[in-house]
Amino acid sequence: MSVEKQQIRKEPIPKVVKKEGFLQQVRKKFPVDDKPFSYWLEKNHYYHHRLKKFYRFSVPEGARVLALQCKNGYLLDAVRPTYGVGIDNDPAMITQAKEAYPRYHFYAGTLADLSLNETFDYVLLSSVTMDTYDVQSLFEALKPFCHAGTRLVLDTFTTAWEPLLWCAQKLGIRRQTVFKNRLSLDDIENLLHLADFEVVNRSRFMLMPVYVPFFSTTCNTILKHVPLLDRFCLHRSLVARPMFKERRFDEHAVSIIIPCRNEKGNIEEAVKRTPQLGACTELIFVEGNSHDGTLEEIKRVKAAYPERSISYYVQSGKGKADAMRLGFDRAIGDIVMILDGDLTMPPEELPKFYYALINNKGECINGSRMVYVMENGAMQVLGFAANYFFGRICSWLLGQKVKDTLCGTKVLWKEDYDAIARNRTFFGNFDPFGDFDLLFGAAKLNLKIIDMPVHYKNRTYGTTQIRKFYCLWILLAMCVIACKRFKLR
Repeated sequence: MSVEKQQIRKEPIPKVVKKEGFLQQVRKKFPVDDKPFSYWLEKNHYYHHRLKKFYRFSVPEGARVLALQCKNGYLLDAVRPTYGVGIDNDPAMITQAKEAYPRYHFYAGTLADLSLNETFDYVLLSSVTMDTYDVQSLFEALKPFCHAGTRLVLDTFTTAWEPLLWCAQKLGIRRQTVFKNRLSLDDIENLLHLADFEVVNRSRFMLMPVYVPFFSTTCNTILKHVPLLDRFCLHRSLVARPMFKERRFDEHAVSIIIPCRNEKGNIEEAVKRTPQLGACTELIFVEGNSHDGTLEEIKRVKAAYPERSISYYVQSGKGKADAMRLGFDRAIGDIVMILDGDLTMPPEELPKFYYALINNKGECINGSRMVYVMENGAMQVLGFAANYFFGRICSWLLGQKVKDTLCGTKVLWKEDYDAIARNRTFFGNFDPFGDFDLLFGAAKLNLKIIDMPVHYKNRTYGTTQIRKFYCLWILLAMCVIACKRFKLR
């Protein structure tokens, strides 16, 4: 072999240098490294602001809160709990959380490592279902940390956004995350059901996760409710409650509030026809400055039936809502009921409400006159149409089905009513009927609202005290305010 050929072989073969593509060039400008979570909170400030806003709305201040996969604890701190516990399987995250929020308790590990013998009012599971190997087992493992009133609040990404999220990660403008599961809301609801949890409501939020002046606000407050467009929201959420059935039929005292103005002829019938419920039944008449002798009749009936627990109060304000609140404040029972003094809803049907509540079918049992056939003349055509219309509107506003918003009979636990009263500033204090006050308050606290069909009867004494057109305008005004509070936020 010649020397020239050997020299040629010894020369190095030049490398073929590929031209960098567009994506590689962009990634050099946005390098991805192990930055702290606080960096991503600042970088995607608007997104995390909207996420915190959702959880603040879903969880009232002052609750006991457990947060799974809590990251650096920013969502736990956002809901302002009186007692907060966070757990994450990333020790670095827990270290950051302890430094940022020393007033809460943080643990590194999984739920199985959490050796706490206590329960919580709310459990936060932000994106947890997408990163858990066995979601059903996770839900079942949460039971020891739940009481009958506990709420699970969870959110998950919409799968349609996955390509955009992947691109955002590759470009270095979103934190690197690998999700194991692609579960729809129906999948999650089914897993909750298998683990003995019941969904209270479902929702979608965050149509625009980045900030564009004016446009982002429009998307995330108004356009997210437009049919078809709402399916493109980045987040979907569920609120669920445990299906505990621990309560006994005979251990709870019942207080029945009966607002009555000019209902003299119905007082004795109310006492005679109202059945005894639970451990004891307290009848509370709230008299509204009648001019037909209703107060004197209450006093006479109280003396005539000493075996019944009867009390009465005269309201200083006006309207049914004021009478209801006075009665609720004076009630001593574990369960509170409202029975209209006109007795158009038969008192004999109250046991159905009682058993539905203690069997945990719901936490706000709402009477519905729109199911069974009514007696002729019990409700006029205009009233029927208004009730149907407001039932549809309120079902959309509250995220729960409510067929009859203005039926006077509603039943709930006294402790839940007290929570509604503490949170009354959210909606305001101008509902003259009291029905919307309870329904909106229950929905804000994620209480399960259940319709109880009742038979609607004609009056046997007196006349209706409802001013139809005035009440119609009040109802419309309340729906507008509720839309602003529940939807346009």
